[in-house]
Amino acid sequence: MKKLVLSAVFAALSLHLTSCLNTEREVGTSQNADKVYTPPTATTRVGSRTVLNTVRASHYFSNTKTKDNFILQLQGAKILNAQARFIIVNSAGDTLRKEVMPASALLDERELEDPQAATVRDKEIAILKGMNSFFAEDRFTQPAVPKAATQPAEIDAQSWAAVKEDTKAVGFDYTTVGGKERRIAYAKKLQKAVIIAE
Repeated sequence: MKKLVLSAVFAALSLHLTSCLNTEREVGTSQNADKVYTPPTATTRVGSRTVLNTVRASHYFSNTKTKDNFILQLQGAKILNAQARFIIVNSAGDTLRKEVMPASALLDERELEDPQAATVRDKEIAILKGMNSFFAEDRFTQPAVPKAATQPAEIDAQSWAAVKEDTKAVGFDYTTVGGKERRIAYAKKLQKAVIIAE
């Protein structure tokens, strides 16, 4: 039994010694053995087009038989000064709407305990929460334009009429730059997504 234990210890020691010799030999033949590897730091600059967060949803919008894809993508170096890209793509892969807004448009001050004393981190968290609730089910309405509604002065008459006559049109409400509420809908007659309330 002692011989077996001694031979196992001897084998382990010789293996350890061999690995040390190999390492020394490799360093001795290396072309840049004098240079010490330094890992990249956490402050490495990230490109301004970096995607920081993406939220997706599927909903009926341009067609009552197939759902369209709603995408909200945050791009930039930092959450607070990033750009939010809002895109709607139909089931065939055609882009129905593409809009860019500052990330601050997603910031709901009601999410902050004290808007005046909110830190950068507090605001970033509120923006990410705003992204998560951007496509909430209660933001979609059908019909997009109620029968009794009157056309707002700032909305195109042709777009308004095309959506109002389509009782199956779906409206989507969201907040844009400056806290403005906006409703868009797909006008089948015009074959495009249009703004119907702002």
